[in-house]
Amino acid sequence: MKKSILFLGLTMTALSTITSCKKDSFGDYYNNPSKSKETTVEKQFTGMIYDFRALIIPSYGNYFVTLRPTINLYIQNLGSINQANQLVPGSAATEERWNKYYAGLAQYKEFIRLFQIQTDKEKEEKRIALLAAKIIFYDQTQQMVDLVGDIPWSEAGLLNTNNGDYKVSYPKYDKATDIYTNMLTDLKTISVELSDLKIPSTFAGAFRTQDLINNGDVILWKKYCNSLRLRMLTRVSASSQFSATAKNEIAEIINNQDKYPLILNNADNAQLDIFNTSTDIKSEDIKGAFEADGWFANFGSKPMIDEMVNKSDPRLPILFEKGQKSGDKYIGFDQQLGEADQSDLARGETISFYNRHTLSRNKFIPGILISASQINFLLAEYYDKIGNNSAAKNAFEKGLRESVDLYYNISTKSDDITVATPAKPQQASIDNFVTKVNWDGATNKIQLIAMQKWLHFNLFQAVENWSEQRRLDFPKFTIPTLASDLQKTIPVKLTLPQNEATFNADNYNAVKAQDNPNTKLFWDVN
Repeated sequence: MKKSILFLGLTMTALSTITSCKKDSFGDYYNNPSKSKETTVEKQFTGMIYDFRALIIPSYGNYFVTLRPTINLYIQNLGSINQANQLVPGSAATEERWNKYYAGLAQYKEFIRLFQIQTDKEKEEKRIALLAAKIIFYDQTQQMVDLVGDIPWSEAGLLNTNNGDYKVSYPKYDKATDIYTNMLTDLKTISVELSDLKIPSTFAGAFRTQDLINNGDVILWKKYCNSLRLRMLTRVSASSQFSATAKNEIAEIINNQDKYPLILNNADNAQLDIFNTSTDIKSEDIKGAFEADGWFANFGSKPMIDEMVNKSDPRLPILFEKGQKSGDKYIGFDQQLGEADQSDLARGETISFYNRHTLSRNKFIPGILISASQINFLLAEYYDKIGNNSAAKNAFEKGLRESVDLYYNISTKSDDITVATPAKPQQASIDNFVTKVNWDGATNKIQLIAMQKWLHFNLFQAVENWSEQRRLDFPKFTIPTLASDLQKTIPVKLTLPQNEATFNADNYNAVKAQDNPNTKLFWDVN
């Protein structure tokens, strides 16, 4: 029998046993956390990252079960054969991500419980771990909310806190707006506290060991925090409930970057790196996810390939391989064709597919949380809206260049020799690409940003990609449907897993009316 949120969200309190002193060697000492008999604040912090890793690092379940039949279809960053009822978001897709999110949430709640029983001196000494844990937790929570809307949150993961009393531990649903309000308020407080925070020498080494994201660097945590704030504030900026606050706080962050530093260069990216594939912190069968269905499993979509070809995009050979019979051309998979024509086209070996060296067989793809390109594109949007064209152009073009650099660096991490490592893009080709994208010639700068944001997020940050595509309503996509299909339009959110209606029925019934793929989230006002 499948587990309900009560079990997945409340009892999975895995603990870590990392004892190494280097981020790139921690895997040698990282045991199965569920088998650990004791823990500390810093080890529990890593335990949270460990369980969230399945949503950060590419994994079979997240890519093949959740993303491939839903988001990757909806926003056309992966070609697929049309089939009946393909726009109905299956419960299994949501359930896969849902279970992994609540496993991480349980770790976070256990971290909070453990932190609260420390002495006042220990709380002060280990304060950075609390702040960092909140940042990661809020990052993953935003993504979960942006997928389904209201979720069990404030009361989820409290079985240990409630001394094992199941009757009082079934969690209610929190409103998406309330969750956003709570997180934004706390992140602002955290950003101020991080500005003056110094890690005591008695804890610095331990935290550096357990911090798998920023290796104990407070400055990088400041940048992650403020970048997350900027992402969240921009997401809700058109919502009537948040527009005034968002406008003021976005301006405050951007105009005071000495106080609120941001991730502007790839060296500062918030990401979870893979150093040793023999540890549990690794990509989980990404090859199987993209090559499981043989000849069409990892086709590039026609909209994406066409856009990259038209702009002489230097990321194209990094991300895609040409079909063997393509006549040396990059050709995308056309979603608008019928199933029979698509099957014939797929078998013809002319369609471009995702580069095996860079993606499907790259065991060292990092888990990207927030990248420099994402933040530069957000800056470009802000500056464009206030009429500062020069600053907008500079931020936008920096976002393009950082994206090229990021994807080349991801490719170089791979040890796969199926195909050669793509050549490093030359400066002239990057300059030509930036010129062809043509900021000055664009009549709609926001759509130009949205297009490049879609290309940048690609498959690596699919949830963010779909969220921004829904917020900006661009690029636009249409997916063929059959007359008998139950869902004839692209969903605007995923539905909740069936287990919620079964095991958490009373609380689910309170949100049942909005559990519909056609019900927009509060920030989706376009």
